[in-house]
Amino acid sequence: MKRFHVHAHVADLQESIVFYSKLFGAEPARVESDYAKWMLEDPRINFAISTRGDKLGVDHLGIQADTEEDLAEMRAQAQAADMALLDQGETTCCYARSDKHWVVDPQGIAWEHFHTLGQVAVFSEKAAPADKASACCVAPGTAPRAVGVPVEAARSCC
Repeated sequence: MKRFHVHAHVADLQESIVFYSKLFGAEPARVESDYAKWMLEDPRINFAISTRGDKLGVDHLGIQADTEEDLAEMRAQAQAADMALLDQGETTCCYARSDKHWVVDPQGIAWEHFHTLGQVAVFSEKAAPADKASACCVAPGTAPRAVGVPVEAARSCC
C-alpha cells in the first residue's frame, strides 16, 4: 500500500501546527523545532511542514511506499515512462532514514518516491550548501520548478 505525501514550507511553525491540527482533527505524529508531520489514515497522507525552505507553500509531492517492493515498482514505472530519475538510494532527511528516488513532471513539480526505514534525531545528516542551508528536497531534471527549491540547488528531503 502507498501513502500520498505533501511537504509545504511555512512561515510560522506553531501557528501552522495549530491550524493543521484543527483542520485534520489530529495532532502531528512528529514535531521538531523546524518541522511537523501528520500521518493520517483518512485520507491516507503523510503531510509535512517545515520552516526550512526559501519559498512558502508546497515544496514537493510524493508517494510513500510501505514496502521496498512498492518502491521498486514505482521506480520501474518512472523508468518505463522515460522520466529523468534521480536515485538517491538510502539517505537521511526530515528526521527519517529512507530509500528514495525523484522524478520531475513536465511542469517542473518534483515528485519524491520513498520507503521510510527508520527515524533519526537530526533533520539531515548531510550538510546543505551555504546558500541553500534551509533547502529540503532533491529532485532530478533541468526544467524550472513550479514549486519549492530549485532542482539544481536542493540537497535532501523527507
